[in-house]
Amino acid sequence: MVAGESSGDLLASRLLSGLRPQLPDARIHGIGGHRMTEYGFQSHWPMEKLSVRGLFEVLAHYREIKGIQNALRDMLLAEKPAVFIGVDAPDFNFGLEAPLKQAGIPTMHFISPSIWAWRGGRIKKIAKVVSHMLVVFPFEEEIYRKAGIPVTYVGYPLAEVIPMVPDVNAARTSLGLPLTAKVVAILPGSRMSELKYNAVAFIQAAKRLVSRDPSIRIVVPMAGERQRAYFTELIHKAGLGDVALDLLSGRSHEVVAAADAVLVASGTATLEVALFKKPMVIAYKMMRASWQILRHMGYQPWIGLPNILARDFVVPELLQDAATPEAMADALWTQLADEQLRARLQQRFTEMHHTLLRDTARESAQAVMQLIGRKASV
Repeated sequence: MVAGESSGDLLASRLLSGLRPQLPDARIHGIGGHRMTEYGFQSHWPMEKLSVRGLFEVLAHYREIKGIQNALRDMLLAEKPAVFIGVDAPDFNFGLEAPLKQAGIPTMHFISPSIWAWRGGRIKKIAKVVSHMLVVFPFEEEIYRKAGIPVTYVGYPLAEVIPMVPDVNAARTSLGLPLTAKVVAILPGSRMSELKYNAVAFIQAAKRLVSRDPSIRIVVPMAGERQRAYFTELIHKAGLGDVALDLLSGRSHEVVAAADAVLVASGTATLEVALFKKPMVIAYKMMRASWQILRHMGYQPWIGLPNILARDFVVPELLQDAATPEAMADALWTQLADEQLRARLQQRFTEMHHTLLRDTARESAQAVMQLIGRKASV
């Protein structure tokens, strides 16, 4: 198995929670994070080595990433595992799946790349390298069936983990936050490259919010200690060390549960915020050269997963030059102040939660067992 970032580690752990009881003695190894290791997974390289986003950012790390890919490929071709499971990270994992499938090793991919959003021609490549695709959105199943690729819709794993009605007071008590305060969560991304481009602007937006209402609490969960140290460095270099922040390591779900509104970097975290039924502003900044290329490659007007699933701009999206501190602060202020908007979003996100709810661990584990020719126990 290979997962390339914290969201993939979480998704893979859901699969492993269903698979490990079926295969208690199996050796499960590759690249992954701490959640996967809880199920006896052995990671040969730190997962963070693969956590790079953006065209030019990846180029800067290309030699190291390619070296890891080649070494793992050679290891697996010699071992001939029962199955290889790539979890997200499509560019890295498709490069592994191609030679493995050609060598007769079954390949499974968990989480479809966004072929419905951009680069739809990739489905031809997917057909060549993937033996079975696990998808997390219901509309994806038909896309793969039409292309003749075996597919299983397993639901969105976090739809099972996140409660239908989050306990705001319990989350605030756990975090030491006042029950009656206005709380804004800032999620600038888990990758170092995301922090580089988002952190300062996001905190500048938070500073503007607090200047309007000094009682607002700003809570910022970090994916790990490296991210926390880098975030702190960026904020202090930008002269924002005086902004009062509750900076935490981990605990992002508690933070979102406790929040009244969330400023979140585009990515899977946006859907987690929606599952918590929270008003949000989606924003994203990246290297300008990467943006100039990527902004012309989309098939649809939305970039945030909640908006894509709703087929509507249910929450604001502020990208690149539009993601100014002023614009983000204004949008968050509206999310905090408009009670009718908050009620509509809660209803919309509750409906979305129900459509994404499946027993992901069981469904995905059964698909793996079928692919390797083993009968799953009930």
